[in-house]
Amino acid sequence: MNRSLPARPNLEHLRTQAKRLLTDLQKGDDAAARTLIEHLPAAKKMTPAQVKRAGFCLADAQSAIARQSGFGAWRALARHVAQLRALEGTWQFESLQVDGTPMPASMLGGSRLLIDGDRFRTESPEAIYEGVYTIDVEQNPASIDIEFVEGPEAGHWSYGIYALDGDTLLLCLGLTGARRPLQFATAKGSGHALERLKRSSVGRPSDVTGGTRQPAPERPASAAAIDENEFRAEITPLLQQLQGDWTPLSVVTDGSPLPASMLAFGSRTMSGNETKVVFGGQVMLHAKVRLDESRTPIGVDYLNVGRGPATVTLGILELRGDVMRVCMAPAGAPRPADFSSEKGSGRTFSEWKRQQAPA
Repeated sequence: MNRSLPARPNLEHLRTQAKRLLTDLQKGDDAAARTLIEHLPAAKKMTPAQVKRAGFCLADAQSAIARQSGFGAWRALARHVAQLRALEGTWQFESLQVDGTPMPASMLGGSRLLIDGDRFRTESPEAIYEGVYTIDVEQNPASIDIEFVEGPEAGHWSYGIYALDGDTLLLCLGLTGARRPLQFATAKGSGHALERLKRSSVGRPSDVTGGTRQPAPERPASAAAIDENEFRAEITPLLQQLQGDWTPLSVVTDGSPLPASMLAFGSRTMSGNETKVVFGGQVMLHAKVRLDESRTPIGVDYLNVGRGPATVTLGILELRGDVMRVCMAPAGAPRPADFSSEKGSGRTFSEWKRQQAPA
């Protein structure tokens, strides 16, 4: 949607803007006449002098302001702004379903959504997300486009639909990278999240800025030297044993274990020499894998092919029956010597149990 409204648009301010435009036109202002020529269909073929003599009224000025803002009519602009006002407040999560799987209520208690105008902040024990959004109330169901400005999803968009009924808000969102849902439902593999929220406060929340946009990260100098051909690995007997689906037994990142309640919503797949780790419907890792079976423990290198720069991270791997252990260093750090993740190390240590035996 190509909309150009000020932050936290206010209908009274827009009405004042239209009145000012009409007043300037009646005073013979050329800029006001050009605004109507550019944005009002009835004035499109007129000269500035003709516009000044045409006797346009406040409704015409409002129509020009609406079209200048990206709306077809003043009524559509008014509905849009009124809906933004209606969405303001603090919202608590009542339920959350991701990819067809309901999240336990114990995971939702510490999370909330704060909305001020077209700015939002989502607070959860895992992370804080900030950004801006736009809505289209002319669609059925109404659509919502979310831009994440700060937090783990910064720089990405999510597209969804919503329904507002008093103090109850229903959102069905495509997780970043997924298509917009068409209905308020999720299913396994859909990449959709269904959220039901209850408003706990109608007041405008404080300090909801929508985040601060950061400059795009520079491409690391080392990325130019990465040869993806080195990751076109032959499927060895060991790599063949790693194929298929895996369920997490434990994940420890920089010394912090992932809560057991979250493990049930994680999965790991290996297809060829590509691996993907997903938690709660979000792709946490997508990488090409290179094994060094001459080492003990086995060396494993990841080439990131998901979001972010094409970096290589180094780690070690161990396979015992149907249990796989992996310990990865952060990008740029040396390969770990043991399967551990202590605070400050930046390492990720994970254990996985085979869910599906390789064909």
